[in-house]
Amino acid sequence: MSDPVWKSRIIPADQALPGRSTPVATAPTHFVTGRDIRVGCPAGMAEIYLGLGCFWGAERIFWETPGVWHTAVGYGGGTTPNPTYAETCTGATGHTELVRVVFDPDQLSLDQVLKLFWEGHDPTQGMRQGNDRGTQYRSAIYATNATQLAAARAAAERYQAELDAAGLGAITTEITEAGPFYYAEQEHQQYLARNPSGYCGIGGTGVVCPIGRPTTA
Repeated sequence: MSDPVWKSRIIPADQALPGRSTPVATAPTHFVTGRDIRVGCPAGMAEIYLGLGCFWGAERIFWETPGVWHTAVGYGGGTTPNPTYAETCTGATGHTELVRVVFDPDQLSLDQVLKLFWEGHDPTQGMRQGNDRGTQYRSAIYATNATQLAAARAAAERYQAELDAAGLGAITTEITEAGPFYYAEQEHQQYLARNPSGYCGIGGTGVVCPIGRPTTA
């Protein structure tokens, strides 16, 4: 299942790795906030799952943002239950690297979260992000309710117009309802807080997302 073909397209579910019935070990607490890494979403807050390429740098974007209450990294969008990092990197799980973002809508709007997402990476690259290649680096928004799903799709349309004007390609971001989220191993949680000089593959297009600006008639 390590054939490079699975690095360029999502593996069929019936050919994915079997995974396991129990979760892999992860960090007990968030390195920055000290909260339980698996903490639930409190009443009045919202959560969304975002894929921006390598989740080390992607997570830092959000834990450093005021209004974000909790983050964690993991895997989702694929088939294999409770995958490991090594398995996900083969392309044989179908998963992409994700950041779970729990935020307070009174301090940070959904549009602002999506703006951070669009501007924080290049959503036109398909099964890669920069030099990181494979299905596990694909761009993704996994929404937890219909409002998020509609907002993400509308934002994609508006951002595409800006990308077109800049001569860039079509958005390849997968936008769908969230499925199971599997927490990554302890060494990946808040990686850049524990390793400040560590690798960060995050880089945007330089094109501003128009969310927050009034639409023209």
